[in-house]
Amino acid sequence: MKNTPGLLGRFNPYRIKISQLLALATVADEGTFSAAALALDLSQSTVSHAIAALENELGVQLIQRSRQGAQLTAVGERILPQARAILNHLEVMAQEANRERGLEGGTVRIAAFRSMATHLLPNAIARLHDLYPTIKIKITEYDEFYDVERALLTGQVDISVAELPKGEEFQTWEILRDDYLVLLPPSYSGPTQLTWEQLAGYPLIVSSVGACSHRIHDCLHAVTTHLPIAYEIREDSTMISMVKQGLGVTILPRLAAEPIPPGIKVGQLPCPLYRTIGAALLKSALHPPAVYAFLDALRQAGAFMHPALPASG
Repeated sequence: MKNTPGLLGRFNPYRIKISQLLALATVADEGTFSAAALALDLSQSTVSHAIAALENELGVQLIQRSRQGAQLTAVGERILPQARAILNHLEVMAQEANRERGLEGGTVRIAAFRSMATHLLPNAIARLHDLYPTIKIKITEYDEFYDVERALLTGQVDISVAELPKGEEFQTWEILRDDYLVLLPPSYSGPTQLTWEQLAGYPLIVSSVGACSHRIHDCLHAVTTHLPIAYEIREDSTMISMVKQGLGVTILPRLAAEPIPPGIKVGQLPCPLYRTIGAALLKSALHPPAVYAFLDALRQAGAFMHPALPASG
């Protein structure tokens, strides 16, 4: 459509971007550019640029900055309801599309290690609910990897966020490699990079849980220095408390160790050791669109290191 002066005025409204209207509405709601940037998960300069571009396009000032924050000008007050109306219409359009794609309602059943449920899932679930608030999430936490794998194979869960299964029957996406750390008592004052000889000078506290225990035992058996194990403990929190009390040192994946209590020293193993964390689902299962919507949210919450996810729906 041509920009007809008598009909559309001095500017072309079709050049206005939805992101600019969203920035205007969010600054009006939050009261400051910094708070709006936080709410939108953008930088403050990006929000400022969006408002400036909108003002330039309209040819009027919409927001006045002051020590009290950001206030709408008189014309900004009049334009804001129109911006909100456009955003609301877009919401309705999205709801209709989601309803057609089967994204209204439904449940995503997730199997996860405790550390994954603590550090990776909340951000992804928040992003999912921003887009699809009616999708329900059910999380089952497991200690042992074989329990996660069995839950996938038997259809008890739709997706796992844990160590990756290796079978051909699974479709997997690597999320991150979780390095193992050495946690040392508050009295430790040596170097961060440890040798096996230095580790041998402390009672060793290790996990008794399947995959983690096997990985650490395999690592210790591969070195020539003898490192006797003093304690085998199931709960990460118990191991960390024992280290804090000076009863020994422990080796834990970073996500299992965090948050690390004040006073405990963190060291590096003499050789690299990590576990591969990712998402997995059963290839043969018929997955509802909500599962792929969750995978999209998980991808946005962190960087997948391997293949792109299939399109939602």
